[in-house]
Amino acid sequence: MTTEPDHVALSVELAELRRTVDVGFTRVDGQLALLDHRGDQSEEDVGQLAGRIRTLEHGRWPLPSIAALTGLLSLVLAVWQVAGR
Repeated sequence: MTTEPDHVALSVELAELRRTVDVGFTRVDGQLALLDHRGDQSEEDVGQLAGRIRTLEHGRWPLPSIAALTGLLSLVLAVWQVAGR
């Protein structure tokens, strides 16, 4: 048989255990909310960076095309000089 002090001690221990679990759940919920916020912030940053990269790629010079045209022009000029002499 349980005596009254044991019953009170058990209920106190259970209340403390419940409080500890509630505090743990609250802490986990806070950390999950923070991670969710950071994820949203990261997605926004990635979107902004992708837009900036698209702008940079759109405005860049077509260097391979310019190099090909320069090579072709120098070949035409060399053939013209050789044929003209």
